[in-house]
Amino acid sequence: MSARSELASPAVANRSRHSVGSLLVDNIGELVTNVAGTGEGGPLGIRRRAAVLVEQGEVIWVGPSGDAPAADRRIDADGAAVLPGFVDSHAHLVFAGDRATEFAARMAGQPYTGGGIRTTVGATRAASDGELRTTVRRLRAEALRQGTTTIEIKSGYGLTVADEARSLRIAAEVSEETTFLGAHVVPAEYADRPDEYVGLVCGPMLAAAAPYARWIDVFCERGAFDADHARAILACGQAMGLGVRMHANQLGPGPGVQLGVELGAASVDHCTHLTDADIDALASTAVDAQAGPETTTVATLLPGAEFSTRSPYPDARRLLDAGVTVALATDCNPGSSYTSSMPFCIALAVREMRMTPAEAVWAATAGGARALRRTDVGVLRPGARADLIILDAPSHLHLAYRPGVPLIRQVLHNGVPR
Repeated sequence: MSARSELASPAVANRSRHSVGSLLVDNIGELVTNVAGTGEGGPLGIRRRAAVLVEQGEVIWVGPSGDAPAADRRIDADGAAVLPGFVDSHAHLVFAGDRATEFAARMAGQPYTGGGIRTTVGATRAASDGELRTTVRRLRAEALRQGTTTIEIKSGYGLTVADEARSLRIAAEVSEETTFLGAHVVPAEYADRPDEYVGLVCGPMLAAAAPYARWIDVFCERGAFDADHARAILACGQAMGLGVRMHANQLGPGPGVQLGVELGAASVDHCTHLTDADIDALASTAVDAQAGPETTTVATLLPGAEFSTRSPYPDARRLLDAGVTVALATDCNPGSSYTSSMPFCIALAVREMRMTPAEAVWAATAGGARALRRTDVGVLRPGARADLIILDAPSHLHLAYRPGVPLIRQVLHNGVPR
């Protein structure tokens, strides 16, 4: 098979030399495809002196620059690195207010307990739809400028039937990846009646939220929801056709990770405090690629939360060495990780969690896609969505090598330059 046809869709053979609406990203110095076994091999599938042809929001050809088909428009990458757009699989963008004072208190030594969530709940309930929409769109645009082309958005700051439904309705305006998190914490009005609140979540709240959600999530942690409550809530969500995600093992060891594996969760998130049994359970789901991503429970690590709470970082090396599939995400929220920057999380993962730059980049792109059980994002190959980023740098290494520097030169989202 020639280099030119190695990564080409069947449509290329049947299309004219010059196709209306096509866009060629050419003169790429280093192309990260995340297609293992191509280019230089390894999980990033790096190709040198490459080009990518996109049309109607889809990648239709990848190959050497010298063999590139003609196109209506051309973007000259000028020798820079090109990567798939980042896939942020864990974010909380629907809220009102901020918790800067709480952050300052933590920096002065106050421990993080998760109790500040209720502060955001009060502000969110009091906000208008317009105010919530403004915040969501601002943060979504902020993330896109930093290379995030796919983002999951959770509810969880309303905790009433009406507020959870409107949170998801607003989130669905900017993302197809929406998650019902009515089980974030038990709200103050149900503090002495947690079983009654679980019944509300499983009944009227889920019914109102499900039309706007793809996923259901539970904060399975001390001070939030125990394993029995989490299992009941997630089972109800599954019965409504929602996929399972979990907040697990953030504040200490607990049952969350193994419960997530038991229920076939797409992702268990945080994973800060893990036992050997937790890691073995996660590794047991990381079967060969032929079985498909729907069999894997991904460990999604959120280093922005550890940075913002001065908590211990997860040991990514331990997970990776055991064969666990790892993703990185921002956990963007107003209390414990108010960042929308995936490049920042990549740098933290390399510096603080013992990941290599290649592992961190894969986790922030293909890993996030696995956590959302998507095969059309986080990768650059024919048939994938045309989401890519051009760095103001010659290599993906610079994302960790130059922390805090705005290296995203240009973003293509659905094939459209942003």
